[in-house]
Amino acid sequence: MFKRIDHIEIVTNRPDETVRFYTDILGFTVRARDHIARPGSAAALNLVYLDLGGTTVELISYEGVPVSPQPELEHLGYRMMAIEVEDMKSALAYLKGKGIEPVWGPMFRDSYARAEICDPNGYRIELRDWF
Repeated sequence: MFKRIDHIEIVTNRPDETVRFYTDILGFTVRARDHIARPGSAAALNLVYLDLGGTTVELISYEGVPVSPQPELEHLGYRMMAIEVEDMKSALAYLKGKGIEPVWGPMFRDSYARAEICDPNGYRIELRDWF
């Protein structure tokens, strides 16, 4: 009945910077873009579908509406996405070269390593290396 996660949505008020982060740094590709005019509303919806290994992240931005995501506030519901990496030390070295430092970790355990980074909106992304 249920097959897989189809996509994860991220609302951003920094669409260009966010697309560059996910594509240029994390290796996602832009699969599609969409612009949806909303009759009766001045706020059109802009969508960018990003793909990494068959997983889609849908970036959502609104024209004409000030959106201020506050991911630093803990809340019930979505917390973060996790991206599996081939080697934690290599991934962190690569990110450091791009000016991105972990906001948590890395932590090395018997069967995995874990760290967290932030995207340009402040949303956390877990990096996971399974041994």
